[in-house]
Amino acid sequence: MEIAVSLDELRQLSLWSADCAERALPLYEAVTPDDRRPREAIEVAREFGAGGNRTKAIRTAAWGALKAAGEVDDPAAEAAARAAVAAAGSAYLHPLAAATQVKHTVGAAQYAAYAHELAGREPLVSWAIERVPPVVRDLILRYPEGTPGRSRLGDLHRQLESALRQPSPS
Repeated sequence: MEIAVSLDELRQLSLWSADCAERALPLYEAVTPDDRRPREAIEVAREFGAGGNRTKAIRTAAWGALKAAGEVDDPAAEAAARAAVAAAGSAYLHPLAAATQVKHTVGAAQYAAYAHELAGREPLVSWAIERVPPVVRDLILRYPEGTPGRSRLGDLHRQLESALRQPSPS
């Protein structure tokens, strides 16, 4: 079964995801200041969100950020790079009625929050929830509940998903 997902919804998801990932980016850049791969993934997500096309460049940047995550030897920096991967990947949320798709919706916020936690920084979950566009809340409600697992990342996923499934406070 397919779920209707508009290009505008994907764009707003990508912009929010880029905002979330960007909050963690300094943790990556502090460790590897000359590696722009995670920043490039966030930039292409933002370009798409601003009205650009979904191109191969988005996927290429996401793969680059994923490779960067695997090459860094710092857990917070790795999580920050994975947030950038998720930001770029949000442009390709699939319209499949599958619980696995929820990870594409909350992934950037989830990994950015994890990066902040690992670095002993301020919590990021509330920040992300406060800034989520209403359209992203509407979007997540169309999908079945996610299957986040039992790790700390799973806990963050559950916090984000649960909050996003609630009516907007405004």
